[in-house]
Amino acid sequence: MKKFTSALLASTIMLLANDTVAQTENLHWGYTGHNTPDKWGSLSEKYRECGVGLNQSPINITHSLHANLPPLAPSYQSDSKDVIDNGHTIQINMAHGSTIKVDDIVFELKQFHFHTPSENHINGKAYPLEGHFVNIDKDGNIAVLGVMFTEGEENKALAKFWDKLPTNEGEVHTLEHSKIANELLPKDKHYYRFNGSLTTPPCTEGVRWFVFKETLSISKEQVAKFHKIMHGDNNRPIQPLDARVVVD
Repeated sequence: MKKFTSALLASTIMLLANDTVAQTENLHWGYTGHNTPDKWGSLSEKYRECGVGLNQSPINITHSLHANLPPLAPSYQSDSKDVIDNGHTIQINMAHGSTIKVDDIVFELKQFHFHTPSENHINGKAYPLEGHFVNIDKDGNIAVLGVMFTEGEENKALAKFWDKLPTNEGEVHTLEHSKIANELLPKDKHYYRFNGSLTTPPCTEGVRWFVFKETLSISKEQVAKFHKIMHGDNNRPIQPLDARVVVD
């Protein structure tokens, strides 16, 4: 069992930390062209869940069951290590030491990345940018924190590294910022919670999703820069909620 758990964890970290499985297998999934999200499930048997899964992300949050959930309390204290353009998003990889405890399980923050426009919607509204903070526990289970950005003032935390974003696929820049992940979380830690999946192939289900209710600001220029680097939108369309319940 220990050997199996280690293998699962290694596999999960490889999927999420690098987001390059499709490229290494020459399965060129994307957001435009011939391999758009509606075709992901047919690109490979490994991506089948993208087409047939019943707990897929993202979703449109329209109704939620009020359950008096306690605010999240992430302890994101470690530094960032580097920032990479992996061809699908801009991803900031983290040094060890940032954690969050959910369901009495400790998850470690591995990386965070962005989508424009937002992947999840709230009451039918899409936001100009959404940040995903990807956390993994010792058994390879995944918890993702979603942060929505609304257009307004320049985001000072993003401004610390926005001019250092790589602009070519595969390009990596060293990025050592203290507690930068913590600065990109809202002060109010109340959230919507639901079961979902990865929003990119292989669309693995069983992901714990937490989308913060409070949004952060981002300038029109900051959004435009990210959009230009991505050569357009990099969001998966809304998926059916089916029998799932969103709680808050």
